[in-house]
Amino acid sequence: MSEEMKKGILDKEYSRRQFLKMSGKGLAGISMTAAMLSLFGCTQKQVEEGVVDLIATPTALLVANRAKCTGCQRCETNCTLTNDGKAQPYLARLRVRDSVVFGAEEVPTDYMHGGGFLGEWDMGPETCKQCADPACVKACGFGALAADPATGTRVVDEQKCVGCGACAAACPWHMPKIDPNTQKSKKCITCGACAAGCPTSALSVIPWEDVVKAANA
Repeated sequence: MSEEMKKGILDKEYSRRQFLKMSGKGLAGISMTAAMLSLFGCTQKQVEEGVVDLIATPTALLVANRAKCTGCQRCETNCTLTNDGKAQPYLARLRVRDSVVFGAEEVPTDYMHGGGFLGEWDMGPETCKQCADPACVKACGFGALAADPATGTRVVDEQKCVGCGACAAACPWHMPKIDPNTQKSKKCITCGACAAGCPTSALSVIPWEDVVKAANA
């Protein structure tokens, strides 16, 4: 392997670890280059307002711009159509509906000035954090959850899954869901279907190679 290739891999892994530290958090307070703002599809003002969220996955960086989200929930529908062959938002690996009414934070006393439809239309998705020490994996007594050797994404082996729900109960964000029809656990496999179906480009899935290039531009 050439030194250039080695450096590229190291840069990618370094960037992924750095963004993992900010997983689920906004970019507020972070210096952003013009190249990164362009890549993430956001403005400096949106960054400063804290409406741009990051979710670091093994394969790419998921950027969610809450300033662009209309709460249409098409990402949830596209996710289940792609992965399950049916439109069933309850099973979506990425969920907006949890924050549609009141926003991402707890329900404020003055809800008219909070997020969501009843406030300032500040909505955003939650999805699997791809934890370094995943509670879902440790809770599964059947070895049905493991890292995909090709991508590093933690996935469900449906041949081993018995639908007990231990993974969903153990996850702090309750990301895994049990399909009531198949009795199998469902969770994010970082396929990108959610972003592909977003009509406002509120969601972007950006390969780590592109993140590294923009960061070094």
